[in-house]
Amino acid sequence: MCGIIGVIDRKMEKMDGSSIRSALSMMDERGSGEGSGYVAYGIYPEYADCYAIHVFFDNIHETKPRVDELLGNWGWVIYDEEIPTHPSKLRKSHTPWRYFFQPNPRLSPSSETPDEDIVRNLVMRINTANNGSLVFSSGKNMGVFKAAGWPEDVADFYGIQNYEGYIWLAHNRYPTNTPGWWGGAHPFNLLNWSVVHNGEITSYGTNRRYVESFGYTCTMYTDTEVVAYLVDILARKHGLSKELVVKALAPSFWDEIDLMEGHEHYLNRAIRMTYGSAMMNGPFAIIVADHQSITGFTDRIKLRPMVAAESGNCLYISSEEAAIRAMEPVLDKVWMPKAGEPVIGRLF
Repeated sequence: MCGIIGVIDRKMEKMDGSSIRSALSMMDERGSGEGSGYVAYGIYPEYADCYAIHVFFDNIHETKPRVDELLGNWGWVIYDEEIPTHPSKLRKSHTPWRYFFQPNPRLSPSSETPDEDIVRNLVMRINTANNGSLVFSSGKNMGVFKAAGWPEDVADFYGIQNYEGYIWLAHNRYPTNTPGWWGGAHPFNLLNWSVVHNGEITSYGTNRRYVESFGYTCTMYTDTEVVAYLVDILARKHGLSKELVVKALAPSFWDEIDLMEGHEHYLNRAIRMTYGSAMMNGPFAIIVADHQSITGFTDRIKLRPMVAAESGNCLYISSEEAAIRAMEPVLDKVWMPKAGEPVIGRLF
């Protein structure tokens, strides 16, 4: 039922958040008013070298000093502030805060990617401490803005129209297996990866055990969280291309692989055998973003809708064509991707 949409300007020309607010509002019937959110890339150019860590605080006076101390032990907080919010119909259940943080790589000398591993470990430590704080965004020059509410109310609460980015994702949630709450709203993020998802990951238990074997911990009571961690492992840690990540998460059926020949056969067989525990089952449509691209794909029989479109330098991926046309009425090309087939938009 959820509504998802993503857009990338492949020449990095920035768009403000007003048009994606309108697009997500077109899919109000796909939500229940219990969770919506947005993510944009390129919004913090003045702190582009810092990790923008967004945190929900339950009681800022009690919990923020603990986060301050932890961050100070692992690097430097260049600047921090409460994320600006505005009056809306949304009930403010948490205080959203942002830190611009630089990790100290000397504190992780054995890591090949010390900055990223320090930030990842900090996210896990804060989110498992159960002390009234939750990190919901942790990448560079990007940020997630989400809450429990309708798309328009969440957008107005954060003033989404005041942010400008060259990549945007947005999500309108219809929770089925878990209650709606601020942390459970999409997008889900870790480092530079952000994910929006429509559907259900029925392999969540297997996928969760897989990511936990690499030191990740799921704390947000929704299956989509595990997708962000899977992408971080496969793309960042293991160095797989976007195409191979999709092959691992939504691989071809065995009978299809058996009909393949040569390199294609051996590659698909090797990916499925190596990443069997990362394979996702169930009905889903997913869009993943990082600073260089957006990638959309569905389950192997496409039990959730996905449509893609192009207009000039922009690639759009969404649950509905109407949402795309709310952003850009005149499109050069519109198509329905095949089941399991990735749609990838990269910067020129």
